[in-house]
Amino acid sequence: MPITLPQLSRRAFLKRAALLGAAGAIAPETYAGLFGKSRDKHTVALFSDAHIAADPKTNHGGVNMADNLAACVQELTAWPEKPAAVIVNGDLAFTYGKSDDYGTFGELIHPVRAIAPIHLSLGNHDHRKTFWETFPADATPLAAVPDKQATIFSTPRANWFLLDSLDITAVTPGDLGKAQLNWLASQLAARPNKPALVVCHHPIDVTGLMGLRDSLALADLLGEHTQVKAFIYGHTHNWNIEQHPTGVHLINLPQTAYPFQAGRPSGWVRATLAADGAQFELRCLDPHHPEHGQVTRLKWRTA
Repeated sequence: MPITLPQLSRRAFLKRAALLGAAGAIAPETYAGLFGKSRDKHTVALFSDAHIAADPKTNHGGVNMADNLAACVQELTAWPEKPAAVIVNGDLAFTYGKSDDYGTFGELIHPVRAIAPIHLSLGNHDHRKTFWETFPADATPLAAVPDKQATIFSTPRANWFLLDSLDITAVTPGDLGKAQLNWLASQLAARPNKPALVVCHHPIDVTGLMGLRDSLALADLLGEHTQVKAFIYGHTHNWNIEQHPTGVHLINLPQTAYPFQAGRPSGWVRATLAADGAQFELRCLDPHHPEHGQVTRLKWRTA
């Protein structure tokens, strides 16, 4: 059954932190600073492509993925205000979605649970059944498509739709499937009067080689429902924002792990919603990267 990781009470958080010990992403002595902050109800933190291996010392392409995720977590939890929610958009695990990979991911992401709920989607390096089995104590059941990690949550200025594009673990293309597309269509139809932001690990790719095999069906659906303002995805390890001919903004999240192309930024994104649009701020792991702190302001389509 689809799950999310709810924000923990102070007592529950500290109890779990004590069990994790040094495995957590930040030092226990800094935990006190996580509590008592005000919440920015219009901001959501966006992570993608963490690729965490069971052994936190694992490197790929000269990058330590666990260190990168820990650095992103540390910056987010040090922010003066708490976000409304955090999304980690797929490829949580390194390659094959093994149980121990998710165990290490859970330890690294744990500090975030003091400040906000965490919504997790799945990518092609995840394994759905193993993922669900790893977090049984944290599971909050959500009514969605059976056998898919798909769900909806709301912030004051948008409804967020998280899709599950995992088809076959360790196979590059993704697939939503007819049942999930039908579910998305019905849920959008039931919520016509509030901006909708759709989040999916795989991109819309008409070739179907890198992205979704059912890209055309999804693009038609998003274009048809004019409350859909943005499609947010990962998978390509490349920070980029462009606009579909329908007016839907296409937001390609950076990876917290390793770039596919040298020089591209790694990090996370702060999305802050306005009444008629949003701004997306890139937070690079390398503070000297030329795109660090870049803010892109988008205006939502009206028809």
